[in-house]
Amino acid sequence: MIKKNYLLALIITFVFLRPAFAKDDRMQIQGVWQLASYIIEVKETGETISPMGQHPTGYTIFTPEGRTWFMLTGNGRIAANTAEEKAQLLDSMVAYAGEYRIEGDKWITSVQVAWNPTWVGTEQARQFKIEGDRLQVLTPWRIMPNWADKGQTRSIITFVRLKD
Repeated sequence: MIKKNYLLALIITFVFLRPAFAKDDRMQIQGVWQLASYIIEVKETGETISPMGQHPTGYTIFTPEGRTWFMLTGNGRIAANTAEEKAQLLDSMVAYAGEYRIEGDKWITSVQVAWNPTWVGTEQARQFKIEGDRLQVLTPWRIMPNWADKGQTRSIITFVRLKD
């Protein structure tokens, strides 16, 4: 009987307090974050690649209302003049926005607008960890078109919280 009562109390606590925990998770990530580093890791070898150069730029923003905006750009970008140069600029950026939710150690964005139209209408899940004012983001392992010859890779992105 004690075990049943304990289990029932545990279930009731989880059901009623979980929304508060979820809100705390969301509050922890809220704010403006500036890119500190962006690398690609190769699963098979552990090799790392800096796909956007040594000093890429970027930001991500999480609002209290559950909206997020994410943008990374490669260093050394210059204004384009020709159609070909303008098209190449797309290879040195990632940008998307939408509604987000937190599930455990994952932030999941329902993409509503993106630099790559194939992302619109998808959900992008990212594992994250916050330590002090640092946000580390890991994408799932996958084969990326730009580095398909490397096999499975993942992005490791680090941001620093901007202070008011």
